[in-house]
Amino acid sequence: MDIRVELDERGLIPDRFAKHADAKYLYANTPTRSFPIEIVDIPNEAKSIALTFFDYDSIPVCGFAWIHWAVCGIDAGEAKDGVLKLPEDASNRQSLGMVQGRNSSASRLFGGSTDPLLTCRYNGPQPPDKTHVYTLRAYALDFAPQLEEGFWLNELMAAMRGRIIARAEKNLPARA
Repeated sequence: MDIRVELDERGLIPDRFAKHADAKYLYANTPTRSFPIEIVDIPNEAKSIALTFFDYDSIPVCGFAWIHWAVCGIDAGEAKDGVLKLPEDASNRQSLGMVQGRNSSASRLFGGSTDPLLTCRYNGPQPPDKTHVYTLRAYALDFAPQLEEGFWLNELMAAMRGRIIARAEKNLPARA
C-alpha cells in the first residue's frame, strides 16, 4: 500500500491546506480544508481505511506530537482497482463515510476548544518556528471501527490492534 499527495513546486504541502491559506480556507483562524489523498494498492480484503496526520516536529515547541487529523470508517469498497481517492476538502465534506476524531485543538493544554468544526476535522499545518515534516499514515483494516465522531486517538489505536492488514506512511513538509 502507498500514499500519494501532490506537493507544490517547492516540495511542500500547498499553502491552501496550511498556515498560509487564504481566509476562505480557514475556520477559527485554522486551515481546515484537507488536501487530496490517493491511497493505492489497497488489499482486496480491506473493509475500511483509517488515517492519522501528526506533527512530530511540534514536540520541542509544545511538548507533544500534535494530532492534526484522525479518521476512521472510510469505506474501502469505494476504491477502484485498489485506489481510493479522497478529494480536496474531504474532511469538511465528511467524504466516503469518514468518522473524525479529536485533534490536538481539543487539548486542555492549548485552549481546549469544544467546537467540533475545529476539533473533529483536519487541522492544517501551522508550524510556528520552521518548516515541519508532517506524518500521514493510512491503515487498511479488516473491519470498520464502530467509533463515533469525536473519538480520541487512543480509542482508534485500541480498536485497530490486531486488525491492520496493511499500512502506508508519507512524510509531508509544510513551511513556517
